[in-house]
Amino acid sequence: MTDNASNTPKAKGQGQAMWGGRFSAKPAELMQAINVSIGFDKRLWAQDLAGSRAHARMLMNQGVIASHDGEEILEGLARVEDELLSGTFPFRDEYEDIHMNIEARLRELIGPTAGRLHTARSRNDQVAVDFRLWVRDACDRTVGQLEALQKALLTQAEAHAESLMPGFTHLQPAQPVTFGHHLMAYVEMFGRDAGRFRDARARMNECPLGAAALAGSPFPIDRQQTATALGFDRPTANSLDSVSSRDFALEALSAASITATHLSRLAEEIVLWTTPMFGFIKLTDAFTTGSSIMPQKKNPDAAELIRAKVGRILGSLTTLTVVMKGLPLAYSKDMQEDKVPTFEAFDALELSLLAMAGMIADLTPNTENMAKAAGAGFSTATDLADWLVRTLNMPFRDAHHVTGSAVKTAEGLGVDLADLSLAQFQAIEPRITNDVYAVLTPAASAASRMSYGGTAPAQVRAQIARWKELLA
Repeated sequence: MTDNASNTPKAKGQGQAMWGGRFSAKPAELMQAINVSIGFDKRLWAQDLAGSRAHARMLMNQGVIASHDGEEILEGLARVEDELLSGTFPFRDEYEDIHMNIEARLRELIGPTAGRLHTARSRNDQVAVDFRLWVRDACDRTVGQLEALQKALLTQAEAHAESLMPGFTHLQPAQPVTFGHHLMAYVEMFGRDAGRFRDARARMNECPLGAAALAGSPFPIDRQQTATALGFDRPTANSLDSVSSRDFALEALSAASITATHLSRLAEEIVLWTTPMFGFIKLTDAFTTGSSIMPQKKNPDAAELIRAKVGRILGSLTTLTVVMKGLPLAYSKDMQEDKVPTFEAFDALELSLLAMAGMIADLTPNTENMAKAAGAGFSTATDLADWLVRTLNMPFRDAHHVTGSAVKTAEGLGVDLADLSLAQFQAIEPRITNDVYAVLTPAASAASRMSYGGTAPAQVRAQIARWKELLA
């Protein structure tokens, strides 16, 4: 994909290269190998056809090309599309990329009139619009996949709005929460991820077509027409920026990397929860594999692979950032390296989102194990401190100290806080009464957290209802 503002391609056998008369010798085989991109940019064929159609119609409307020529071009593009859809299109390395492959095939089908299609455009703005269209479509697909995952999480959260589990800090039991509340945390995360893709889409929704090689076009083109035809809000405002910027792809990859990080965190929890040491959930055979030597094993490989995908996706962001970091304006051939990492990142993200949604729908919580673990590690200690503040009007720091003493006593006796006698509590703080036992169960702890966004089942259900409405 290099500068090519006006040269008319010759039919196969009529010239050595698609660049026109400037070159007389064929490229060296090594140059051809490093230069050709049709092996990966063929994925842009639908976007290339869309851009070519919009451009042809605009040229006709503006009188830049004759109507009969434009209609012949549009008819030829339809025939090219039929071949691409049916799998009979002859992709050829000699034409380097998808843009020249389509243009060369169009010439074979309709003759020299095909050469008029490239009037007032360059491969620079052509690839810029094609790639922007592809990334825009990828953002739209990803938002849909994120919403499907959120819906799967909502279904499980609604079923387990009251199911107790330990909430962790430092992976140590901290306070009781509900399984529904825990899953809703990921609904929030993935909601922000979807927002990032929507924001990126809004910023990239400007059309570079018509910027030509780098300086614009002397022809009386209507860039707003092509922008509207392709679903863009407006044309880009600077021709140099139009062909030399890939920040739209960087922003999309950044959103993808953050999403992959969230997926990896959830995947890690699934891996932990399926171990016998936790025993919080079970996955069916659909999302697990066995061992070649240990017949008892049931491994959460899908979760582990999702956890690993963040490396590939973050690597793609790093790759494109490094490609772009030192390039002068406008186009450089380095930018041909923008597509592979972007394609790979979104392929990995799509697979991860679909697999995670499947796993969330597939898992079965072991509510008995989770509830038992919810009371471990003196998880109601904060509830004791809060009771001391509310009931005895004790400063929280003093209540924290009293509670720490109670935990030390219980730990020394090998019992939980709720198992201490009233006399043992009163030996630490004489004003403690029998009422304290009402707050020392995991269920009471969770139910008491009624602040907005808290883990109380009523609050969890309120957030589920809010998200159902948002995703409806």
